[in-house]
Amino acid sequence: MSFDACAALVEKADPERFRAIMAAPVAARRLLFPVYAFNVEIIRAPWLTKEPMIAEMRLQWWRDALEEIKAGGRVRKHEVVDALAAVLDAQGADLLDATIAARRWDIYTDPFADWDDFDAYIHATSGAPMITTARLLGNKNAALVSDFAYATGVANLLRALPVLLDRQRQPLPDPSAAAIAALAQRALARLDAARIARRDLPHHASAPLLLGHAAKPILTQAAKHPAAALHGNLELTPLRQSMRLAHIALRGWWV
Repeated sequence: MSFDACAALVEKADPERFRAIMAAPVAARRLLFPVYAFNVEIIRAPWLTKEPMIAEMRLQWWRDALEEIKAGGRVRKHEVVDALAAVLDAQGADLLDATIAARRWDIYTDPFADWDDFDAYIHATSGAPMITTARLLGNKNAALVSDFAYATGVANLLRALPVLLDRQRQPLPDPSAAAIAALAQRALARLDAARIARRDLPHHASAPLLLGHAAKPILTQAAKHPAAALHGNLELTPLRQSMRLAHIALRGWWV
């Protein structure tokens, strides 16, 4: 039941991500749903309350859960924790803990200090879950997945930019159109680096990258029309997105 609960949680909170995971082989889904259900929990924790202390406590609860998983003993009773404990090792628990630490930024309205600070946030929030799941599926080239995850994280953040700004967050050190275009170009360069190294990624370990199936067209739009990010216009039509996901899932062409 805990696995089914994870799948249901992802489906309700993030239908696009749910469809991407469902396009993966069944064996990969057994890993992806628990990890990304955990991700749903920590993404929404800072937004469930206006009280920073309560949000901090919610995130700390998940950090404590990861410590229990890392220790290898009994873990607290929770459907996502139960499912996560069945698939996660100590190395993965450490990396996902960094994801929680980075999500503390979402609680407050302080801007990132600079682009290095921004990149660290993207690496922790987008990179850690993807790197962890790919490694557990057999990947040995973390840099390849890190490059792909960076591009995915930037694309997702740019799509969410209007909502974040409306909530008084400042997710970009420089929100100018020129800076957005430059960021999209940097992310596309990381995506291209992943493409060049793709032979290092075993096919059976590539399933987590399905979650970034929309990154390239979104980033291409942002590079050409950066103002679209500020106005919430960085989207694919449902038909185009479905066709792209199906193409990548069937043919393995994930960039």
